[in-house]
Amino acid sequence: MNRITKLTTLFTTTIAVYLLSAFSVWAANDTPKVETAIFAGGCFWCIEADFEKLSGVSDVVSGYTGGAANTADYKTVTYSETGHYEAVRVSYDPMVVSYAELVEYFWKHIDPTDPDGQFCDKGSSYRSAIFYANDQEKSVVEGSLKALNEEKPFAEPIVTAVSKAQPFYLAEEYHQDYYKKNPLRYQFYRTGCGRDKRVKSLWGEK
Repeated sequence: MNRITKLTTLFTTTIAVYLLSAFSVWAANDTPKVETAIFAGGCFWCIEADFEKLSGVSDVVSGYTGGAANTADYKTVTYSETGHYEAVRVSYDPMVVSYAELVEYFWKHIDPTDPDGQFCDKGSSYRSAIFYANDQEKSVVEGSLKALNEEKPFAEPIVTAVSKAQPFYLAEEYHQDYYKKNPLRYQFYRTGCGRDKRVKSLWGEK
C-alpha cells in the first residue's frame, strides 16, 4: 500500500469515526427524556384526562398508591380502608414541561380544600395528594404550597397531602383511558359530579 493510499484510508476512517460520533451525540440529544410524577386528585378518570391535555406529557396511567398493603385493586381500595389513593402516574418530557409546571397545573384542576375526597366522591381513596420522588421534588412542592397559601383566591385552608412517593399499582385495564373508551358515560359522570363547576368557583377561568 503506497503512501497516498494509506493517507486516503486514514482520512476516510477518521471522517467515518467523526460522523458516527456526531450522529450518536445528536441521537442522544434528540431522544426525549422521560420522567414521571404522581398525583392524586380524586377520580383518576378525570385527573388522567386533565393531564393528557398538557403539552409535554406523553402518557398518563391510573393506579393506586399511598397505602400500607403491598397490592391494590379497585374493590379493596374503594370499599375498605387500605390507605391507598386513586392516583395517576404522569410521564413527561422535562425539556417541554417542568415538574414545577405540573404541580401548578395540578392545583388548578382539583379542590385542595376538601379533606374528605373530591367533588361528589367522598372517602379516603378520593383525597388529594402530591407524591414527591426526591428532595428536589419535595422542595418544589413545598415552595409551591407556600406560595399558594399566600396567594390563593379562596378563604378555605389547603388540605392536600404532600408525601414521599410509595409503590404505585396500576389500576385495572378498564379504568385506563376511561374518558376515551366511554366518552358519554365519562362526561355524564364528570358533569354530574360537579368537578368543573367547583374548580371554576375556586380558581376562576383557566
